[in-house]
Amino acid sequence: MCSGSLPKKMLLFALPLILSSVLQLLFNAADLIVVGRCVGNEALAAVGSTGPLINLLTNLFLGLSVGANVLVARYVGARQDRDVEETVHTALFVSVVSGVLLAAVGFAFARPLLTLMDTPGDVLPMASVYVRIYFMGMPIMMVYNFGSAILRAIGDTRRPLYYLAFAGVINVVLNLIFVMSLGLGVSGVAYATVISQLISAILVVNNLMHQDNACRFRFSALKIHPRKLALIARIGLPAGLQGCIFSLSNTLIQKSVNSFGKLAMSGNSAGINIEGFIYVSMNAWHHTTLSFTGQNFGSRKMDRVRKTLAWGLIYVFLFGASLGGLALLFRRPLIGLYTSTPEAIEYGFVRLGVICQTYFLCGVMDVLVGALRGIGFSLLPTIVSLLGVCGFRITWIYTYFATHHTLRVLYISYPISWAVTAVLHLTVFLVWRSKQSQRQWQPTEEE
Repeated sequence: MCSGSLPKKMLLFALPLILSSVLQLLFNAADLIVVGRCVGNEALAAVGSTGPLINLLTNLFLGLSVGANVLVARYVGARQDRDVEETVHTALFVSVVSGVLLAAVGFAFARPLLTLMDTPGDVLPMASVYVRIYFMGMPIMMVYNFGSAILRAIGDTRRPLYYLAFAGVINVVLNLIFVMSLGLGVSGVAYATVISQLISAILVVNNLMHQDNACRFRFSALKIHPRKLALIARIGLPAGLQGCIFSLSNTLIQKSVNSFGKLAMSGNSAGINIEGFIYVSMNAWHHTTLSFTGQNFGSRKMDRVRKTLAWGLIYVFLFGASLGGLALLFRRPLIGLYTSTPEAIEYGFVRLGVICQTYFLCGVMDVLVGALRGIGFSLLPTIVSLLGVCGFRITWIYTYFATHHTLRVLYISYPISWAVTAVLHLTVFLVWRSKQSQRQWQPTEEE
């Protein structure tokens, strides 16, 4: 990451990430398509509407995986092998502990939280079952996410792609068996997801155990190194808090969607899943910018840090604008895959019509966050994002949307918040660049 052609190396790094995420979404789409077509709109609404709640509960700990990624990348760039080893084993220990905590919280509070989201009574029982089973597999999911973050930090995005592809095929096969053959409905989809995540986690851990570098994982070395935990938390907790507050604002939006009934929920769920393919393609550039910035910052190559951001912005705009246009162009057959109900399809059209045209703004915002976290800022991007995205959306819901109660007005809050926050993040980066150019100022880990 620290030498050679940046645009070429960033593209080669990002493409497997994009393919991995697209595969994962394809398998999630298979979940929705199977329950939507084989069980009904209530099942589609139940599975699709739980995403914001799941993200709300998991994002704090997933933020810690971002901290592990930044720290490992920085130590690899600085060739500090002992620090790499301690960070890897601390991160994987944290992944197990956080997964167990999430499993307990998700299982205990699934139904009360879904009730707070105004989930309709005919959807609530199935949604509760899905969330509880899903969260029982949370320790597995956390191990996979932390392990993948470590592999990304050392430049390996291909093998996680292969593991995900294999596990995803298993997921689709199990969906067909559990739902279509055994008639397990929503619970069958949840069981299939947990089993496929178990397979991917085993493959990632096995990969780390056979590394020939400082990232090699050994069960005997699994422990918490307090200083490394503090540094991971310093970077990761603000990122996780940001993700939680993002999810809180999205949960409020989902609650607002729920007020329009199950057909609106079905169309919204289909629209979110379709948008997901655009989002993960752009989010890959966030992780690419984060990893390249972290390693080059560790090597003190400031010119490559600046160029990494420039190329990240170029790539994310191209991917976001082109994929958003394609989704908008083919929205009718795409939504038709999830549901055949005309009213639900029309609701999906409303969401895609607003989001897809402007989705590249979300990618621009995320790439800027990746660059800032790669150079050591974590709390500041979090504060900016909380004000620019979450604060704006919550204010929008309780003011303008309250008096103009339509789904289109609700969805418009997305692109406005992305644009405002992207401008604020860019301003922060330009200030840092100006200071660094004038007096070679560089934040340390403790800063």
